[in-house]
Amino acid sequence: MSDPHGRAIRDFHRGEQTEPLLDRDGDETREHAVEEYYFGERTPESWFEPRVDGALLDMGAGAGRDALYFQDRVETVAIDPSEHLVETMRDRGVDDARVGDMFALREQFDRDRFDAALSIGSQLQLATTDHALRQFLADLAFVTTDDATAMVDGYDPGRAVEAGVFAVRDDPDPGLAHRVFHCEYEGDVGRTLLFRLFGVDRLEAATVGTPWAVIDAIEGPHDDDGDGVMWRALLEKRQ
Repeated sequence: MSDPHGRAIRDFHRGEQTEPLLDRDGDETREHAVEEYYFGERTPESWFEPRVDGALLDMGAGAGRDALYFQDRVETVAIDPSEHLVETMRDRGVDDARVGDMFALREQFDRDRFDAALSIGSQLQLATTDHALRQFLADLAFVTTDDATAMVDGYDPGRAVEAGVFAVRDDPDPGLAHRVFHCEYEGDVGRTLLFRLFGVDRLEAATVGTPWAVIDAIEGPHDDDGDGVMWRALLEKRQ
């Protein structure tokens, strides 16, 4: 499958990028901020890191910024669907980088495999229905221990629409928005990505019937457009 996004990031890391990586939404185009988003300095997460004292699963790990940080402390497994990004992570020194799908965890890992998990980069919002979100949470519960913790993030739909974030459009359903775009690099066109933007309230509702509970949430760091429109949530297993 065509993967201009992953290939451009790999080429950037190797000093071989010949053209910008572009995001396209119809006639609207922007240059993807590869260096800033994938290779910038990691911001410490003081509310999550103290809870990580065992094996960690990094989902949608990109170029491995978080995996490189955590693997010095705990066993860290980094997964990403892009073979090019997995190559990049291995080039950068990630010890255990694998091609993997965060929405198919039961097929890849045993029960109770991890003590903690994170997904940073709004990949969680690729779950395009409430059912898909609940299924992800159930699968994440299966591969994590009874006292596990997890950190996820996403775009706040109302603030993203108001700020005019690239490729975001409102939804008639209150509390939802969508983001739709594809990437291009050196004439190579990637698949269209559909993100279903929801807030922490929807995440909390989705945890009902799963072992997870949202124990804290904050307004997350700015997105790659510089807009403060994201949230970050901390989940723990119900005791």
